[in-house]
Amino acid sequence: MIPSDESLTSDGLPPAQTGRVLLIACGALAREILDLKAANHWDHLDLTCLPANLHLYPERITEAVTAAVEKHRADYASIFVVYADCGTGGLLEARCRDLGVEMVAGPHCYSFFEGNAAFAARDEMTAFYLTDFLVRQFDAFVWKPMGLDRHPELRDMYFGNYEKLVYQAQTDDPALDDKARACAARLGLAYERRFTGYGDLTSTLARL
Repeated sequence: MIPSDESLTSDGLPPAQTGRVLLIACGALAREILDLKAANHWDHLDLTCLPANLHLYPERITEAVTAAVEKHRADYASIFVVYADCGTGGLLEARCRDLGVEMVAGPHCYSFFEGNAAFAARDEMTAFYLTDFLVRQFDAFVWKPMGLDRHPELRDMYFGNYEKLVYQAQTDDPALDDKARACAARLGLAYERRFTGYGDLTSTLARL
């Protein structure tokens, strides 16, 4: 949650004067960030999320993040953007640099969940990735946007060059594991579950 512009902290001061940090994040990361905040008692971090469906329209991410930074800049000591490049072709990184705010390193969340160095070392060109969020929202964020609910015959055209579905599990949840395995079957891919936890997201937020 983020305080209103008029709200005060427990010290009786506005957030900008108490070293509070605002995280502007992809809505697909909300649960993970809140879990990390609670587990590590990062009470100085506030969170506001942009719609998770920007995942489907990466060309809109840069302007949406810009608007959020400009809206909240005066209220916080600093702002941190919890997006990686996420398909913006370097535009988000350039904009964050212009705005004077930092962002998560990496090409996308699949990379920083696994750890950017480990992900790059794998160099997996034929793997399709799902996170906890995308397993939960598979129909809304994969199946329907790709038109597979209406034209299932397109599956092999889209996924014919993939060999496996990798479920990057942030949590140990047998129900999500079962659902991810079913997603792999629907796509006609081999299945691999890879427990990543929160990867580089943990160490990144820990230094704020």
